[in-house]
Amino acid sequence: MTAEVAPQPHSSAHDESEGYLTHERGLKSWLFTLDHKRIGLMYLGSVLAAFLLGGIMALLVRTELLFPGETLMEADTYNQVFTLHGAIMVFLFIIPSVPAALGNFFLPIMLGTKDVAFPKLNLGSFYIYVLGTIFTLIAIIVGHVDTGWTFYTPYSARADSSVIWMTMGVFILGFSSILTGVNFIATVHKMRAPGLHWKRLPLFIWGIYATSIIQVLATPVLAITLFLLTMEKTLTVGIFDPALGGDPVLFQHFFWFYSHPAVYIMILPGMAVVNEVIATFSQRKIFGYMFVAMSSISLALLGFLVWGHHMFTAGMSEYATMVFSALTFLVAIPSGVKVFNWVATLYQGSISFASPMLYSLGFLALFTIGGLTGLFLGILSVDIHLHDTYFVVAHFHYVMVGGTVFGFISGLHYWWPKMTGKMYNETLAKIAFWFVFIGFNVTFFSQFIMGSQGMPRRYYDYLDQFQPLHMASSGGAYILGVGFLIMLFMFIKSLMSGEKAPPNPWASAGYEWLTTTPVHPHNFAEPPVMTRGPYDYHLCTEEELWDGFPEDFEKQAEKA
Repeated sequence: MTAEVAPQPHSSAHDESEGYLTHERGLKSWLFTLDHKRIGLMYLGSVLAAFLLGGIMALLVRTELLFPGETLMEADTYNQVFTLHGAIMVFLFIIPSVPAALGNFFLPIMLGTKDVAFPKLNLGSFYIYVLGTIFTLIAIIVGHVDTGWTFYTPYSARADSSVIWMTMGVFILGFSSILTGVNFIATVHKMRAPGLHWKRLPLFIWGIYATSIIQVLATPVLAITLFLLTMEKTLTVGIFDPALGGDPVLFQHFFWFYSHPAVYIMILPGMAVVNEVIATFSQRKIFGYMFVAMSSISLALLGFLVWGHHMFTAGMSEYATMVFSALTFLVAIPSGVKVFNWVATLYQGSISFASPMLYSLGFLALFTIGGLTGLFLGILSVDIHLHDTYFVVAHFHYVMVGGTVFGFISGLHYWWPKMTGKMYNETLAKIAFWFVFIGFNVTFFSQFIMGSQGMPRRYYDYLDQFQPLHMASSGGAYILGVGFLIMLFMFIKSLMSGEKAPPNPWASAGYEWLTTTPVHPHNFAEPPVMTRGPYDYHLCTEEELWDGFPEDFEKQAEKA
């Protein structure tokens, strides 16, 4: 049995009447489009621009820390730069990267439907994201925000008024996340193709679905928190400022009640991408499909119970800290389920080390390191020593960059042919991977050592004994930057002169490869009927895997 899609001629992949990239032209057609694919591409361009800006800020930070004392900028400027790096990377890039960009493009295609449930709301979500970005940029231009990306009170309540611009920008961005989550949940529940029941959903859909649940439930808490902070700054209401009768620790509880689930808004989509890539380049069905799917839902729900492990030194009762510590170890179980099932999928698989697979394997290694080092921070006695040191910075980046960003880049490489209709230079892609992978590990593994030795995070200056490790970390950042520049050159070259992509260049059994390249304006010429799972390689013929358009699905199904 296979997925039944009406045969479509190969020539339609580049026919101006068929390809979504060419069936409407002009800037206006993009600005007012309701096509989820175009909206996904606009999100993709926006988050990549944010990634570039945040990356420049990161290189400025690492350049300043090459030597003790002032190297490139003074202390106040340094505080602003690392604040902007964190806020831009978290709120403008990492959170929307996979769900809003890749999710918008591929979720309806994988579900076998024409679009998301609410296309106008989808476009509105993008413009809300743009509006929030504008507020954030205003904060950069009109003043200086040096509170750190967490906006901790009471300092943020007393700092420069540009903090209001930044917090309102993040407040607005939250609405984009909420509306996108609502849209995706409705689409998954109501618009699946015939035959596509819950046990046949691609694991990418499960990951985006779990992420959407967190976006809808957790993001309002952040919005309310930042709104209260703005009220305190503008109306002098005593909510968080102790000088006004407020409680600054209350801000931490509110902030982390959102921000720890937000960690899974960031990491679950990366995991979702890795599911698809590992299955494709192992040519095997994902081991323990339902365990992997349910682990995504488990992470979404358990993530709401562990916010207190960010506050072990904030003065909570010893009993509360013990509960949060125990729950932190409990969260490791669904993450472990995913890692072990990915390894089991790779076992005896027909593995191909193409560039998307390299990034997914990099994700597997780096996320595992990030998860294991998180256990140290979950132990009460150890966390007292490691809290607010570079060990936390390294752990965070191994999860967020080694996890989310590697997952995003893996998905970008994997789906680039389907999104653009062009292939990229595989040799350049692999060279870029090794620069990125080596540069990342040199940058952040040295920070584990610094943190264990007591180097505080966010400090502008440091003792001479830490200089060799800081120099190693900054050198790794430059290597990492070179890798991303090679990647940028490769993708631009692909757009300008890349070879035309076949419908299914990776021989995947996934549903999204059953349509034309570029994708048909309505995703499929005929509504598909799904009669197999997205990882049933044993039910696919060689013609289906490589061409994507078998001529006679009934005969193929009977043969299978």
